[in-house]
Parts: sequence; structure tokens; C-alpha cells
Amino acid sequence: MKKLNTQQWFLPVLLICVLIFGGCATNTTSAETQNNNPVGSQAATPISQNPTQPMTTNLPQLNGKATVVMTVKGSPITIEVDGTNAPVTAGNFVDLVNKGVYDGLAFHRVVREPDPFVVQGGDPQSKDPKFPTARLGTGGFIDPATSKERMIPLEIKPKGAEQPIYSQTLESARITAEPVLSHRRGAVAMARSQFPDSASSQFYFSLAELPFLDGSYAVFGNVTDGMNVVDQIKQGDRIDSAKVTQGLENLKN
Repeated sequence: MKKLNTQQWFLPVLLICVLIFGGCATNTTSAETQNNNPVGSQAATPISQNPTQPMTTNLPQLNGKATVVMTVKGSPITIEVDGTNAPVTAGNFVDLVNKGVYDGLAFHRVVREPDPFVVQGGDPQSKDPKFPTARLGTGGFIDPATSKERMIPLEIKPKGAEQPIYSQTLESARITAEPVLSHRRGAVAMARSQFPDSASSQFYFSLAELPFLDGSYAVFGNVTDGMNVVDQIKQGDRIDSAKVTQGLENLKN
């Protein structure tokens, strides 16, 4: 089991419980409760100590915008990916789509009760139907070039800023401006552990406006068509395919 991705199951679920309910009840699904504590003894090493100049060597970037069409149960979801405001996060996603990483993966977390929250997928381990459901949410993309999990820095661009900040939440960076890309309904963002630079391949769709996540998690796009399809996704449903239909020329590796 990997050491650095042990809470990739989606920290916002824990956060919403703490902020709204004062903690989570124990009658949650196994996928929600499996990773309450880190498995490894080491924390993820921050990619950058300078929030305005990340170490992005060997990470793909998207210079501009791209369109991704993700098909689930035969129905398309069109995603506008914003590399203008989140070049590293968007580049990582478009690169993984172009590599076919998401094809066949399952959505392992769907939270609609008591209120619409998120639909999350992107764990490569979910491609194997025999992989234990309770362990889904711990995996990321293993780069064949390095045989290691590719992690990207937390990337959030505040309104009025010329470039994003990296490896810090807006709160920890003491920035009060709102992010350019917010958690509106249909937003697409990266899941991560409590460590800022731990996002890899897992992503989520926002099922409602989730302003309490703004500034803490990296939004990189939004659904422009097919939100009705997202609303119908159930836990265990699989991505038939994901294709870059426009803007692939903006991807720089």
C-alpha cells in the first residue's frame, strides 16, 4: 500500500462533517471510513516552498483551454478544462485523459444525502472489478516513466492575481480574495489528502455550490453540458471513455 496517498479518499467529506455536523457518524460506507488515519509514517513533501513559483519540472501543463467529453453509461458529459487559470492541474487532467487513464474507472464515492455534495472517481485501482471496494480512494496515477505516483501541487488562483499560488490553501497563504475558479454546481476539481501536494488522478464533480471548499481544493474546469448525466451517476458506475475533443494542442509536456 502506498504511503503518500493514504487519505486520497476525499478530505472534503471529513471537512463537511466537522463544519456542519461536528463529526461523522459511524454508519457511513466502508469507502468513506477506510482511511481516517495515514497508513504511512511520512507526510508528502511539498513540491514548492515558494507559493508563486512551483517546481513543475516534468509535469504537463495546459496553456489555454480544452474540452473533454466523458461518457458514462452511454451518455456524454462535456467538461471545459481551464488551463488559463489552473495550468498544472488542468494539464495533469488532460494528459491523463489523453493517455486513456480514466477509461473503465469507477466512481467510488457519490454523496447526495443529506444534501447534494460530490461525485468522485479517478482511482486507477477501480479498473479491476475484483479490487476491494473498501480500499478504493487510495490510488493515484503511476507514471510509467518513473514507476512512481505522479502528484501535483495544490494550485489556486485568487481573483486579481497574475498567477496561481501553489502548495498552500488561500487561508494558509493569508489571502482573503476569492479564487477565480469556484466550487459552483458542475465544477470539476481534484481530490487530495490533507497534504496540499497530494492530488494525482482522482477528481470530483460538485453537485451543488460548495463555497466552503473554495480556496482549499483545486478547481480546474466545469461541466458545460451533461450535468443531468452527472446527477444520475451511482456509486460503482464506470467511465466508458474520456476523450479530449478540443484544445489538445494546448497541452505541453
